[in-house]
Amino acid sequence: MNYSEYRFSTNEKILYLAQGLMILGAVSFTFYRSVTAFFLMMPSLFFLYRYKKQKLIMAQKRELLLEFREMILAVQSALNAGSSVENAFIDAGREMEKMYGGQGLIVKEAEVLTRRLRSNENLERILQDMADRSGLEDILDFANVFAAAKRSGGDLSGIIRRASEVIGDKIDIKREIETELSAKQYETRVMELVPFGIILYLNITSPDFLSPLYHNAAGIAIMTVCLALYGTAFRMAEKITAIEV
Repeated sequence: MNYSEYRFSTNEKILYLAQGLMILGAVSFTFYRSVTAFFLMMPSLFFLYRYKKQKLIMAQKRELLLEFREMILAVQSALNAGSSVENAFIDAGREMEKMYGGQGLIVKEAEVLTRRLRSNENLERILQDMADRSGLEDILDFANVFAAAKRSGGDLSGIIRRASEVIGDKIDIKREIETELSAKQYETRVMELVPFGIILYLNITSPDFLSPLYHNAAGIAIMTVCLALYGTAFRMAEKITAIEV
């Protein structure tokens, strides 16, 4: 599985299509009062899908990183109990299955790792493959350091402990940032909806007030510029408040 990609299920496709059509319906009514505008904006559903996919990819990577930390902690415990490195990873896979009930992303990775180890594949290569597919710098760094230490006979237990501490510290810092930004993100959501809400409110309560902006070339041009500015501001606000994994 490539964690830098995401495939929508059939149910997700239906759900996000419905959401996209609702958004397009609200935008076409608010800015153009036109069914024609609704159909002309249909290609923008592609960008809505891509935006949602990026959000889901970020969530997927965040989940994998959290679970990966738990797995290497389990590996460390198994090493401290006297297991070999390979057996420690196999034992950690069993622990992940107990912890996540077979539903976690790391459980699937552990199953693949166990199967490949039992086929006498090299552990370093398996970890490197997982790191490449994850697209996460922390996992890639762990795989590189682990491979170098295993070749040189380094302290694997110490390396794994240090890696778990570093990943844990990064996760804690990101959580603190998310907590600090949560209020700002809420304010951003409100500010994103305010311009849209004002126009929609006037359209519903005083349709004649905005009627000069509809069904004529000058009005369409003005509303198109307003919509473009609104979309640009929305995108900028999302980038400012986004937290990378």
